[in-house]
Amino acid sequence: MASLPLNAEPSQPQEREAQHLPLKSYVDAAVENLNGDSEKENNAPSQYIGQGEDDAPRSPSRKPHKRNGSLRVNGLRNKTSAQSLLVEKFQDRDGEHLTSINPLDSEDSGQQTHKSPSRQTGGGELVSGRRAGAGWEKSGIRWAPLNVPLKRRLQTLVVLWHTLSIALLLTTFFFLCAIPLFWPLLFPYVLYLLFSTAGHSGTLSRRSPFLRSLPIWSLFASYFPARLHRSQVLPPTRKYIFGYHPHGIISHGAFAAFVTEALGFAQLFPGITNTLLTLDSNFRIPLYRDYALALGLASVSRESCENILSKGGANGEGMGRAITIVVGGARESLDARPDTLRLVLRRRKGFVKLGIRTGADLVPVLAFGENNLYDQVQPETHPVIHKTQLVVKKALGFTIPLFHARGVFNYDVGMMPYRTPLNIVVGRPIKVAQQKVPDEAYVDEIHGLYVAELERLWREWRGDFAQGMKGDLEFVE
Repeated sequence: MASLPLNAEPSQPQEREAQHLPLKSYVDAAVENLNGDSEKENNAPSQYIGQGEDDAPRSPSRKPHKRNGSLRVNGLRNKTSAQSLLVEKFQDRDGEHLTSINPLDSEDSGQQTHKSPSRQTGGGELVSGRRAGAGWEKSGIRWAPLNVPLKRRLQTLVVLWHTLSIALLLTTFFFLCAIPLFWPLLFPYVLYLLFSTAGHSGTLSRRSPFLRSLPIWSLFASYFPARLHRSQVLPPTRKYIFGYHPHGIISHGAFAAFVTEALGFAQLFPGITNTLLTLDSNFRIPLYRDYALALGLASVSRESCENILSKGGANGEGMGRAITIVVGGARESLDARPDTLRLVLRRRKGFVKLGIRTGADLVPVLAFGENNLYDQVQPETHPVIHKTQLVVKKALGFTIPLFHARGVFNYDVGMMPYRTPLNIVVGRPIKVAQQKVPDEAYVDEIHGLYVAELERLWREWRGDFAQGMKGDLEFVE
């Protein structure tokens, strides 16, 4: 039996017209050719050899699709996870399917990578490099603008001077020591420094009202800004011990309120001469001790406190005089955290005994915002550092908190305090009966009244000056 030719139906228009067959379009011929190729791929070798092969021209074979858009119009897309390939199916009008397999690209895999903007050019794709300056825009440091008002620049300068005054004056002294011309002056000055008693004599002879009233201190106080508030008038016929709470890091509020006249202490408490007390070691620092004495500071030693409260004044026995003690001291500075108020006061009764011995009334002072001026390393996250600070405090009498705040030209890194409002509220005095040898029961009674007045200040003014405070007033140690 003779085999039929491969193309029993002619494809040339002339032959089809001669056999009275309708003309066939090029597309139909191409589809028939494609179907025929598919059957041959499945059922026959790559090239058919046998009878019936004629010389009729074949329709061109369809090239593999390079773009997926034409195959997605009426088709389905499936993904094979094993080979990470993309299966595309095209269904035509007659229900036939065309399947092609292409490697799965990054967009279809769901792992899209960021690409810089690009466009096709005559020579290929134009790829852009990274944008310069993008890292500075993402930086955590916020830099101050150049057009800051002059007043704010001057405020920053005065606060910077106060913060670095010890270091700057000590550096100046060593610089003068390097110049032989000043040696004849520096040698007797150092001897005087070693034997001077001006820091604890109580005479306040080096006090300079001119320096305390300079306009630059108004710039210092307005930096935060700071305000001084009075609960009631204090008669100048008594003597007083102001207890300042909390210590904070550097006690900027105590300096503004009780060392300078920027907040109007003399107007709020007329007739009272107040002296802020600091460490006795500060009066052994060259040049700085003279600066501190001119501002009216004195040593916090027992001898200094008793001398100030028992000498001078209107009657020569200390009437109308006052001292300010930062009761919590260096230990409390380690608990200075923003939006918290932890006071080291439970076992601090020395200032109460001092008041009873000298007959000085106790006046609690609560500074809202003092702890918000700096951030420091927390003991929970760095316990070794905290223990080291306590050891240094016990051995030397002071410690150095690891703190930071803002800078001169930025808002995030530096040793400058934050611009946070300070409200120093002076409470009501606790009257004290003088005793040469204080009775322990009486000491506890006065101490309890003092703590109760601090709690009253907290409850009464917390809503006005500490709205964002976390937790409550807490007394420790």
